[in-house]
Amino acid sequence: MTPVTTRCCIAGGGPAGIMLGYLLARAGIDVVVLEKHADFFRDFRGDTIHPSTLTVMQELGLLDDFLKLRHSEVRTLSVNVSGEVVTIADLSRVPGPCKFVMFIPQWDFLKFLAEHARRFPGFRLLMETEARELVIEDGRVVGLRTLSHGQEMIVRADLTVAADGRTSILREQSGCEVIEIGAPIDVLWLRLSKKAGDSSQTFGNVVAGGILVAIDRVDYYQCAVVIKKGAFDEMRSRGLEAFRAYIATIAPFLADRVDELQSWDDVKLLTVAVNRLKQWHRPGLLFIGDAAHAMSPVGGIGINLAIQDAVAASNLLTDALRHGAPTDANLQSVQHRRERATRQTQAMQVFLQERILNCVLNTSNKIRLPWFLRLFRISALRRIPARIIGVGLLPEHVQTSEDQH
Repeated sequence: MTPVTTRCCIAGGGPAGIMLGYLLARAGIDVVVLEKHADFFRDFRGDTIHPSTLTVMQELGLLDDFLKLRHSEVRTLSVNVSGEVVTIADLSRVPGPCKFVMFIPQWDFLKFLAEHARRFPGFRLLMETEARELVIEDGRVVGLRTLSHGQEMIVRADLTVAADGRTSILREQSGCEVIEIGAPIDVLWLRLSKKAGDSSQTFGNVVAGGILVAIDRVDYYQCAVVIKKGAFDEMRSRGLEAFRAYIATIAPFLADRVDELQSWDDVKLLTVAVNRLKQWHRPGLLFIGDAAHAMSPVGGIGINLAIQDAVAASNLLTDALRHGAPTDANLQSVQHRRERATRQTQAMQVFLQERILNCVLNTSNKIRLPWFLRLFRISALRRIPARIIGVGLLPEHVQTSEDQH
């Protein structure tokens, strides 16, 4: 086994892992990020970059270059309920330099961050390197056994960070208790073309028995079809033609392009899970992002939470990492900082899943615009969901400085 030694080893090259790697390397900490795939391209990854994340990019001096990448911007979020459209969020008054949600393929965001991180001498990103097993000595995690390009390798580190997502292997091995909250829904991802003349009010589409979110990726829509938990096999048994008709019923403006779905290979299942760890750490090991708390796709705020975890971890652990291994108290401070906002956000997502989405999917009666959505015709009330979605309950700001050496 070829040994690698670093101050911090991060398993997972998603938003939490790459952002934390960038921040630590920027502050002069030697860091190794492990990504098991050869690239960042995963079409089912979320696209939303929120105003709070764009504020972080400004604080890092990256915003102007980042906004030059091809993307779309949404300043209001609307929902179409059985043909009746209402705007539920107006981002024009959220704090920060960007009053919009930015939609950009996540692989472009990760590639951008990784390329800028490489200018720091302490940053190493090892692609095609999979974290396989925790290395534990005297009850403390001291690194990871990995498989890198077919070869076994050990990475030894003062701190190991698990940012390897909701199916985290390291979480299973750690023995940390998982609090399962559950979700009554799953999501099917697919893409359909965008055409000139499409209405700008295409984002949320709701009818009796169906929900579809159309994310504008400039040339096409990345569509999320919300279905009942475990219903995918039943939908497949009805045939692709029935599924195409189902999409056209939910979002009639897509009816002239559903034939672009040539096979079920064009449809990807995201099994929705909502859970969190009771304790986000053990000696030498910290969990962040979905590995610490799997979020529902409701609101598209999972990326936002992951980025804020990374910023908080950098703020709270950088000084300790400069001098060696962070203590349990150091790691606990990250959970203490982020847990309350995470729990409250999950509670809101669960409420929406169970009281609204699940009810929509289980009714055959025509849905009328609910009274509480009608309230958002009062423009001042649109600031509340805009703040929750765009900024979050506890926005983080970069408190570390760049190491100029």
